[in-house]
Amino acid sequence: MPIEITPIAHIRSPFTGKFAIPRQSNIADSIRSVVVFEPDFRNPDALRGIEEFEYIWLIWFFSENTAQSWSPTVRPPRLGGNKRKGVFATRSPFRPNSLALSSVRLLSVELHSSDGPLLHISGADILDGTPIFDIKPYLPYTDSHPEARSGFAPQADSKPLTVVFPEDISSKLPVDMRQAITEILIHDPRPQYQHDPDRIYTFSFSDLEISFSVSNDDILTIVKIK
Repeated sequence: MPIEITPIAHIRSPFTGKFAIPRQSNIADSIRSVVVFEPDFRNPDALRGIEEFEYIWLIWFFSENTAQSWSPTVRPPRLGGNKRKGVFATRSPFRPNSLALSSVRLLSVELHSSDGPLLHISGADILDGTPIFDIKPYLPYTDSHPEARSGFAPQADSKPLTVVFPEDISSKLPVDMRQAITEILIHDPRPQYQHDPDRIYTFSFSDLEISFSVSNDDILTIVKIK
């Protein structure tokens, strides 16, 4: 029997394209987003007490996943894209139901905006406009297991890159925007199998289009921003 599930909200985030979105939540924790509730769920009572929590879970939908079918095995970027793991042993977006889970910091609750209640958050790894199906509080005593085994992903994705802004570009950007861009790029958003130092990569962030290259000595240089 089919199960119906209804989005309760969507996210407003500066990630306007899929490329360079952080691979996990809280990697770029200075980047702010907003959870906007759909009209049927704009009841402030539904959020009573949520301001008491510092982090919340968002259950959301990979709405831009265009795969028509799923595979029991996938190639995690962490393993260079050349080893297969079971889909349920990974966080691949290509899943039977395309559902995702992110923990984000709850910065503030705005109950009476023109768009109804809003949740101001940071650290989201979610594309702008993505539907959200549920929200739950994060409980450190049950949700955090720092000593747990973590399989083929025991630590951060890779050695951090050094991000360089040429002076003519840096001088045109506010400090907080440079910080946000650095947090995204320091973790190397390139596919693991693409390490061509002559290649220019471009991604969209907020209303910017940012181009960069990465040298063989792990120096990422911003080439152009428009």
